[in-house]
Amino acid sequence: MKMKSEPATILVIDDELGIREGCRRILSRAGHQVVVAATGEDGWQQIQSGQFDLVLLDIMMPDINGMELLRRIVPFDPDLVCIIITGYATVELAVQAIKGGAYDFISKPFDANALLMTVRRG
Repeated sequence: MKMKSEPATILVIDDELGIREGCRRILSRAGHQVVVAATGEDGWQQIQSGQFDLVLLDIMMPDINGMELLRRIVPFDPDLVCIIITGYATVELAVQAIKGGAYDFISKPFDANALLMTVRRG
């Protein structure tokens, strides 16, 4: 990703409108450029055609689950920072995500400060 102080281009992939729009508002106010995708397949298309510094990726989506999408992203763009966001957090899932190439793991619901801090670290 870019220098931590520089704005990043971030893709938010989540089937929940409230999460997508909440992340967009929080991250845009912090100076980042934010693109959203409502499905895993749409997110995958965006990744293949765009240049992103970081992806916020939901696990439970109706078409492609986030772990499957993570398995596609890592070989396609190993430098793309992936942060998992999920409402179904377990220690096992967090370990699986990190081993699968995710940079970090955030449990829903999360607050703006937690999101910004995790993105800054990424």
